[in-house]
Amino acid sequence: MIVVVMGVSGSGKSTIGKLLAASLNWEFSDADDFHSLANIEKMSRGIALTDEDRMPWLSQLQKAIALWLIEDKNVVLACSALKSSYRQMLWQDSEKMRLVYIKSSFELLQKRLQQRQNHFMAQTLLKSQFDTLEEPKNGITVDANQPAIVSVQQIRENLGF
Repeated sequence: MIVVVMGVSGSGKSTIGKLLAASLNWEFSDADDFHSLANIEKMSRGIALTDEDRMPWLSQLQKAIALWLIEDKNVVLACSALKSSYRQMLWQDSEKMRLVYIKSSFELLQKRLQQRQNHFMAQTLLKSQFDTLEEPKNGITVDANQPAIVSVQQIRENLGF
């Protein structure tokens, strides 16, 4: 099974994704690792990515997901997947894939990003991420305000684990 943990920057995708993967003894993968150096450079300079910038990244993610499905791997993937069209590109098997959306307010994430260190994503891009975000209508929704371990438990219960 592939569990895609999505949300805007600072929502806790990686933190919750890593905890979830560890609690299930699954692999964890971060979509940030699939970005090109050019994309990372743009984001670190506070320049929002365009759909054109994101296409090679989404293509790489598609390939990784296809391979994981072929290999029947259990993977938690932390991925912003902000637009419905991005999620549609990634979605390959409704039986073997689940979506988790970490919902948050702009204000909470702005505070988190001000304290964040060692990440390429410029905090000035938060507004553009919220502007781009198309909240999913299906999947599991958890509140970014609650402790990560509570979110993990809620996700596991919804997944049936």
